[in-house]
Amino acid sequence: MSFTVTPAAEKFIRRLLMFDGGPGSALRLAVSPGGCSGLSAEFDVESAPREGDKLVEVGDLRFFLPAESRLLLEGVTIDFAETPTSSGFVFLDPNAASCGCSTEDAAESVAG
Repeated sequence: MSFTVTPAAEKFIRRLLMFDGGPGSALRLAVSPGGCSGLSAEFDVESAPREGDKLVEVGDLRFFLPAESRLLLEGVTIDFAETPTSSGFVFLDPNAASCGCSTEDAAESVAG
């Protein structure tokens, strides 16, 4: 399984782990299809994987990912965007089909 984390997303994840995690903690990222052209996600810092989760490491970042998330994140770039009105992960999927209802084709923001 392969996905990429941008420097902005890495910084956000490291802050979450620093403030909410202990040794061995990882970001549990549960991704599901959402919006007309992207993904939505729920995330939390956890000390151990849940049943069915797999530990996935990207560089030295640790993720606990359920099976569906592992499938949906294949080839995706995870970014983090912050604007005056919202902040959250942005999933950039080069394989997503675009639609006419989004100004950001193949991207979906997820509030954190």
